[in-house]
Amino acid sequence: MKQAHINLDGSIAVKYALLPGDPARLDHIKKYLDNVEEIGFNREYRSLTGYYKGIKILAISTGMGGASTAIAVEELKNIGVEAMIRIGSCGALQKGINLGDLVIAEGAIRDDGASKAYVSLDYPAVANYQLVQNIISSCKEFDYPYHLGIVHSHESFYIDNNADIEKKWSSLGVLGADFETSALFTVGRIRKVKCASILNNVVIYGEDTAESIESYSGGESLTLIGEKREILVALEAFYKMEKNI
Repeated sequence: MKQAHINLDGSIAVKYALLPGDPARLDHIKKYLDNVEEIGFNREYRSLTGYYKGIKILAISTGMGGASTAIAVEELKNIGVEAMIRIGSCGALQKGINLGDLVIAEGAIRDDGASKAYVSLDYPAVANYQLVQNIISSCKEFDYPYHLGIVHSHESFYIDNNADIEKKWSSLGVLGADFETSALFTVGRIRKVKCASILNNVVIYGEDTAESIESYSGGESLTLIGEKREILVALEAFYKMEKNI
């Protein structure tokens, strides 16, 4: 049955999905796939399929925030997707995380609204161990800089006390902040979908978030190199999972 929001059904027959936030990021993903076919675009959910080393991959944008990410997880599960990797961006919360470095989320602080609608906060938001290990292995093989740890998933970087919130989580060793990872991990775990999140750092800790993101959107930069890295690492992680490497 065709799903209400992503407008896809099980006939696409795919187990692995890349989940960028921005629909425009699919134009970058398709460069690394063979036999690419655009298959849908409804609301924030733009989708295409292609092949990486012979393995069929779905790429579908989820929009911005936990609510639209949770909808994507639910509907992708309904059509047979078994493993999902978010390839998004984050702002660093620690010094020493450079632009374009990859942040691999082992778990996420559930400061979003969507995951709270599913289950109380004593339920952890944790990545799938096998996918995380595949991602780490791929980063090492590509010699890409990465950081492994916890991220903070929240609702807005425009709230008045955002700087204080960042300082608090930074002091507790949290690596970076995004909007979607906690919802992905929580809903994925409840629905028995393997999930992971690779975040490309687009903001140096202590710098202005809005200005950094505008720069990221504007042209060639270290953060666009980071985007390429996270795409390749995620694809390689799926390949390892399929081949039991």
